[in-house]
Amino acid sequence: MTDANHEPHDRVPGRSRSRFPGISSRAYEHPADRSALVALRRLSGFDTVFRTLSGLLPERSLRLLFLSDSVRVSDAQFVHLNDMLRDACYILDLEKIPPMYVNQDPQPNAMCIGLDEPIIVVTTGLVELLDAEEMRAAIGHEVGHALSGHSVYRTVLLFLTNLALRVAWIPLGNVAVMAIVTALREWFRKSELSADRAGLLVGQDLRASMRGLMKMAGGNHLHEMNVDAFLEQAEEYEAGGDLRDSVLKILNILPRTHPFATVRAAELKAWAESRDYQRILDGHYPQRDDDGNTSVSDSFRQSAASYANDVRHSKDPLMKLVSDLAGGAGDLGGKVRSRFGGFGGGNGSGSGSEAGDGSEGRKGPSDEPRPETD
Repeated sequence: MTDANHEPHDRVPGRSRSRFPGISSRAYEHPADRSALVALRRLSGFDTVFRTLSGLLPERSLRLLFLSDSVRVSDAQFVHLNDMLRDACYILDLEKIPPMYVNQDPQPNAMCIGLDEPIIVVTTGLVELLDAEEMRAAIGHEVGHALSGHSVYRTVLLFLTNLALRVAWIPLGNVAVMAIVTALREWFRKSELSADRAGLLVGQDLRASMRGLMKMAGGNHLHEMNVDAFLEQAEEYEAGGDLRDSVLKILNILPRTHPFATVRAAELKAWAESRDYQRILDGHYPQRDDDGNTSVSDSFRQSAASYANDVRHSKDPLMKLVSDLAGGAGDLGGKVRSRFGGFGGGNGSGSGSEAGDGSEGRKGPSDEPRPETD
């Protein structure tokens, strides 16, 4: 295993990195994210309705707040970040460079919001945490959000989510509201995986992307951490335990808008090793000029196939049980008993997952509905 502290930081991508003229965001979007976006884009007048709603949203207030109480990245301020931003937009061929602000906040975070135009905000905590190539991937992540149009849809949907939660007192309304919120958060999580891929396309340095995600989980202690061991945590998280742990995983992730850091790292590594990523680097990718001709039904089929494939290849006990049942496996009662480690409290089958789940669940600040942070 390679110790993260011994990563060759001086070996960074030069200007020979591949550029992707006219690339469509469909090239890097997770199938579940892509299907939702394709459907939204094909709805006639949908963006017009969003713009009309802009008067109801606190977007103008947020823009004024960042302008008045943050530092705008430019040729005169945070010049290195400005260079990275322009470079990211150049590589992903985003014509209009979004304004970016640095906000004083020790919590490492970034976000891309806005209806009329996206704005990117990074916190001082993030700037101080990441090295140059890790920061390049983080900025590429936010530019990926902008290219996908996530800033538009997220701004409104988060507003609607907050609004819906305020009327949850209506009889039976809470059940319907939580169903909507759960679905939105699932999309948010998949859109984060999409943006992670965009960050990799910008930086084209997988180890830097891995380090950045690892630092978001464990802080700036690279000499104490190891990328390969961090990825092993993701495998242990997925495969470990029994059905009780599978249920706890679901309960832990439901209130979150972001996947867990180890899961994001494993997902990004798998995509980086896929044929899809290599084809993009070779110059074979969907063009945004063809976005209007994209089939909604095809996108939903791809999304369904992606979820089905995840179930088939998952090592999670619950997903394996679902796969077995779908394959016609018999003895349902026996399988459930074995996956739960047997019934009764004296079998000593507990995996100790409560401690692990508690530590995963401590990332509380990002669980509240708010402008999406990364």
